[in-house]
Amino acid sequence: MNVPQIHGAQAREVWRRLGAVTDPELDEPITDMGFVERVDVLQGTDVEVDFRLPTYWCSPNFAFLMADGISRAVRALPWVERVKVRLQDHCFGDEVNAGVNGDKPFEDVFARLTEGGDLDEVREKFREKAFMRRQEPLIIALRAMGRSDAQIAALTLEQFDRISFATHPDACAQKPRYREILIDDGLACLPDDPVFVDYSGAPVEAEQMTEHLRRLRAIRINMEFNGAMCRGLLATRYKEVDMAGREPELIDFIAGRVPPRTSPESRTS
Repeated sequence: MNVPQIHGAQAREVWRRLGAVTDPELDEPITDMGFVERVDVLQGTDVEVDFRLPTYWCSPNFAFLMADGISRAVRALPWVERVKVRLQDHCFGDEVNAGVNGDKPFEDVFARLTEGGDLDEVREKFREKAFMRRQEPLIIALRAMGRSDAQIAALTLEQFDRISFATHPDACAQKPRYREILIDDGLACLPDDPVFVDYSGAPVEAEQMTEHLRRLRAIRINMEFNGAMCRGLLATRYKEVDMAGREPELIDFIAGRVPPRTSPESRTS
């Protein structure tokens, strides 16, 4: 995985912000996925971020969401005055970059590419999948810790906050991320609010727990498969190859016509 070298306090701060931007289909940070190619801080106020995706034809929906997420995350830093995001090596890179950087209305560009689709609807769809992915390891861990389904269903936000998942690494990693969606989306805000709900806010009842976990498992397996495929495609795509000016196709990768290279290190300043 190509990881930019990050130098300087401001660049490290940008990198931490980018860690909160996820691939919407996978719910994994774009920094962990190796999508971020370059971070530059210019004159102490302007930030440029280059990123790339596993294939030339990755869905423009996903590309827009990630580019928009990068822009929003970096703009939230109080010292940032200007952000320029560049999606590289993508069939709709020019449109994505123009929309995100303000040369064209973002929603207009998105609607044209998705035949009238609404970006917020797409974002909400993947927010729900992320919520479900983060919830599953917590329920599994609680069962492993001896909690009954009735006890899990009755768990409140205050009680949840007191539970340590230190011996369950996946649950430990997902607890703050799950809580973030609960709070930000208003699914559980008060200490006595039930912590295990569906994305509509309805509590998951004890007798529903096993079937609910089956649905969560299906979501996780799909996301993990897609994540593994994306990592493999990204690693395979960015190998040195002379394709005579054309984009490598799947058959080139299968046939081994894409030889390895050492990627040049990205820079920050």
